[in-house]
Parts: sequence; structure tokens; C-alpha cells
Amino acid sequence: MKRVLAFDFGASNGRALIGEIKDGKIVYTEVHRFPNDPVSVNGKLYWDFLRLIHEIKTGIVKAKQAGGFDSVGIDTWGVDYGFLDKNGNLVNTPYHYRDERTEGAMEKVFALAGGKENVYSRTGIQFMRLNTLFQLYASVTEDKDALDRAETMLFMPDLMAYVLTGKKVAEYTVASTSQMINPYTHDWDRELIGKIGFDVSKLPEIVPSGYVYGNIRREICDELGIDSVPVIAVCTHDTGSAVAAVPGDMENCCYISCGTWSLMGVQLDKPVVTDESFAENFTNEGGYDRSVRFLKNIMGLWIIQESRRRWQKEGSDYSFAELADMAEKAESVCYIDPDYPDFDTPGNMPERIREFCRKTGQREPRTIGEFARCIYESLALKYRNTLESIERLTGKKYGAINIIGGGCKAEILCRMTADICGVKVVAGPSEATALGNIAVQLITLGEVKDIKEAKKLIAAGGDVKEYLPQGKYKADYGKFVEIVKIAKE
Repeated sequence: MKRVLAFDFGASNGRALIGEIKDGKIVYTEVHRFPNDPVSVNGKLYWDFLRLIHEIKTGIVKAKQAGGFDSVGIDTWGVDYGFLDKNGNLVNTPYHYRDERTEGAMEKVFALAGGKENVYSRTGIQFMRLNTLFQLYASVTEDKDALDRAETMLFMPDLMAYVLTGKKVAEYTVASTSQMINPYTHDWDRELIGKIGFDVSKLPEIVPSGYVYGNIRREICDELGIDSVPVIAVCTHDTGSAVAAVPGDMENCCYISCGTWSLMGVQLDKPVVTDESFAENFTNEGGYDRSVRFLKNIMGLWIIQESRRRWQKEGSDYSFAELADMAEKAESVCYIDPDYPDFDTPGNMPERIREFCRKTGQREPRTIGEFARCIYESLALKYRNTLESIERLTGKKYGAINIIGGGCKAEILCRMTADICGVKVVAGPSEATALGNIAVQLITLGEVKDIKEAKKLIAAGGDVKEYLPQGKYKADYGKFVEIVKIAKE
């Protein structure tokens, strides 16, 4: 049986896992884990890309020591990219999507591209200032010297694969996050991209999930002491890989890929690009086999993560389990809109929550437990609000929510979601992204027939837990909706 090596890069850490089929299920072993911290230099925020390449090489060596592997797959977060010059060298360090250079970029792009509605009708993508389209506009206007030296733009997972193989392409699922793809043709909207002043000849060919970039370069094999194996373009956007691993009935189940972000949606055969989906800022991203991930990006566990970092600096070093226990015991005193713009960037998150409460006329949290309760409860309320929108926009009821990713381990959030949304919550698998990565590699290698068989093998792993509505959490949904409305005024 084949063994595959999956690299899964999140916004805060990365890991390397070996996956294979044993006893009728897909199993995996983690062989390497490492932090993925952004680096701030002269007021700009970057990814430490060369360090990440070092971690890939370390993971490859450890995987060899753990018994070897037959292919490699890489998935990362979306939207970010790097430039290569004519010699194939990195032009500059890739920017982090939270860098503030895109402040004000959306309005300028809309002016150049015929308006906000026109951009949405051509791409079907939710508007966020971090989208590649707006980042490229910032590159055009602020980094002209670097852009003049650039020959090719590659998204982060494709850039990593290029280092390993020398192949310059863009895998479809990560390219679809850019707000630069036509959701019907699955190709670049070159006219739109040209309007922001970007040279479309720098864009690579778009390839489907399961495409083989090529084998690992001979010089890397010699450096690491390994045999050359293929590098496979899995669903290289981490949410694409996670959704590929959802074991439930995708016809009747809504999913939440829950981590730093909460990406909540459903899988469809065709995009939903309407006046209503535009008004509610929904996105149509690519999935395995050109399926559509109709979803909304919600600020997820980032808010509790960033709050915890602040409390640690102040001398209160609580684990997430301790924070959840404190939230459970605390009184519900306020709500926030997780997507409020002030929560988007690093900083003093507890103070920003206080400011939000002052703006919306609520009592400010006074204890860490009240802060944590506010964050978890507000997320669950946001999920209910988003579920109602999905059902309205698709014209279909969904009887369950499948929470996948690291957030499924937050039991308080799962219980709150079941109660507040009034539906069954299936939590797991927690390693959905890695499992989806592994599954696509195994399909490409011929070890698994198709994605349906892969899902059965994943479900056989048993890493799921169900939560039914119990009526314990009686959050005021009407008050939450009103607070969100006030915050937008």
C-alpha cells in the first residue's frame, strides 16, 4: 500500500503527516510540527517563507526516517502569493494577508473595475480586503520595482511546490480564493485583472486538484538523501482539503471549517451569483472536481486566540480548556459581531471588545470568563445567522452542521452551536484538512477509486462526536442581530 506525505500549513502552525490505508480506514501519523509566525519589518507584515521551506525539508527527512513515502501534497491558507523573476528566484518575501497595505484598496479597485457589483458578478467572491485582487492592486501601486522584476505570480502552496519541482502552475481551489477567477469558466478573468494595472502575462496556468506538478528535483533529493517522488496538487487551499474530507451527507449538511477562520457553507454543483448573494457577501470558491464551496468567511477562533495572547502578556497564561471552563461559568453579558473590522488585525483584542460594547450600548465584560463567554456565544450566534442566509439563498433546509478542523475540539462552541442553531452538530474529524490532503494523493496514485470512497475511508476512522440541541444556552438572537446592525451604522 502507498504512503503519502501531507504538509498542512495553517495561519499559526504547520505540520507534516504520513497517511495510508489500514484496516479499511485512512490513518495518519504526525512526523513534524512547527510554528508559522508572521514577521513584522518596518511596519510591514510578511510570511517567513524561507523558514517554511526549511520546515518542509525537515518534514521530508523525518518522513523518510519514519518509513518513507510515495508522494507529497501541500495545502495552505488562501489569497497570499509570491513573485518569481525570470531566473526563477523569489523577488521578495511574500506579504501576510493581515498586512495593512490593502487598507482602502477595495474602493480604488471598484472605481477602476466598474463598481463593486460588477466585480462580484464576474467572480462570485466575498469581499475582504485581504483578497488577492486587492493585494495585487497594492503591489501595482506600492511595489512597482519588485513587480517590474517579476515574471510569474504563484500562490503559496504552488510556490512551495515550485521550490520542490520547478513547475509553475496555479491549483484551482487556491486560485479560486483570489477574486480573480470566473466561477463559470474556472479561468482567470483577465479583463478584470488588467483593469487594476496588473500584467496578466504573469499569471500561471490553472490546473485541477489531483494534477501532478512533477517529481522532486534531483538536487533536493541529493541534499536530503531521498528518492524522487511526485508532488501532487491536492486541494491546495486548506478549506478545499477540509471540505473534501467531510464524511457526512453533503446534500443535507452544512459545514464549518473552524480554526483561525470559520468558513461556513455548503457544497454545490453550480455557483450562486445573485443580487441576494452579493448583498449578503457570500463567496463561491472551488472544491474538488470543480465543485463549488458556497460559503461565508467568518472571523473564527482568531478572536479568542488573540485575546489569549494579550492576557498572556499581562501575566494570565490560561489554556484554551481553562478559558472554555471560565466561559461556561460566566454570565452572558454582551455580544460582538465576529466580523467587525476592528477585530481583523493583531492587537489588544480585549480592549477592542470593550470598545465594541461601548459603541453598541452594552455592558463591558469585566472578567476573562465574561470575555470568553462573549466570544464563543457570539460565534455560535453568527453561525445561526449565516445558516439562515445559506438556507434562504439556496432555497434548501440543512438539518445538520458538520464542524471540522481544530475548532471541533472546542466542546463549548459545539454545544452552543447545537443549541443556538437548533440542529444536530457533528464535530470532526479534527484533522479534516490533512485527511483531505491525504485522500486526494491516494486517489491520484490509484489507491482509492474516487472521493466517495475516500469519504467512507475517512468516516471509518471514527473521529466524530455528535451534539444534539439541549436548550441549555438561551442566547438572545434578536439582540445579537440588532447589535450587528448598530455596529454597521
